[in-house]
Amino acid sequence: MLAVTSILLVIVSIMLITVVLLQSGRSAGLSGAISGGAEQLMGKQKARGLEAFLSKTTVVLAVLFFLLTITVAFYM
Repeated sequence: MLAVTSILLVIVSIMLITVVLLQSGRSAGLSGAISGGAEQLMGKQKARGLEAFLSKTTVVLAVLFFLLTITVAFYM
């Protein structure tokens, strides 16, 4: 059981790191406001769905990470 949980923990950790690195920074919104209105009207609609998906995926992976970490600590 410990080996399976440890392998799952490593997989979830790598996925969490990848999802966090794919997200844009909080300061990216300021440069979008300065660049012009056309990009704001058309470009933001497509990015909003991807950002929402990445945000929800981050929350799910973070919860899995914490649960798996507590499980590994319990079995050790």
